[in-house]
Amino acid sequence: MSAEIKAQDIIAQVQAWVKSVVVGENFCPYAAPVLDHVHYQLLASDPHEQLQDFVDSCFQLQAEPAIETALLIVPAGLEDFDDYLDRLELLQALLEAQGFLGEFQLASFHPDYCFDGISADEAENYTNRSPWPIFHLLRESSLSEALERVSSPEKIPERNRRHAERLGVVHLRAALQRSKEAKA
Repeated sequence: MSAEIKAQDIIAQVQAWVKSVVVGENFCPYAAPVLDHVHYQLLASDPHEQLQDFVDSCFQLQAEPAIETALLIVPAGLEDFDDYLDRLELLQALLEAQGFLGEFQLASFHPDYCFDGISADEAENYTNRSPWPIFHLLRESSLSEALERVSSPEKIPERNRRHAERLGVVHLRAALQRSKEAKA
């Protein structure tokens, strides 16, 4: 993490992104109702400490039902998207090894997110691009309840892809940049 970027500014940037892009563009129809119940946390850049932070976050989410979801932000160490995907795979295995599979689910966001088989400059990648690398820890039960309230949830990815294409890369890049300029 750069010395001039404060932890509270990083969290403010992610909050701005959630409000303006995730909720504002309705990329996640489940996000708006739980905005006040999101836990934002910075993970350590040291890989071993990061794994411990992740497990601790799982236990915290388990112990605090008022927290609906957690956005675990990595301010340093996972700038490379391939390194991020390797860590995501490791965290997924850790969920299973710690007995959290079925209770929690991971979603992924990264500044250079690129869907497999999609060109890096395609607008649809911005549905998962964020100001910082983020591991999104979701409660399975909350996700199931949210899915019941949405008609045709299986169509959300395609709807998001089409919406991102309509908005265009220039618009989406600017929205992401604006969130990166937020201050606490």
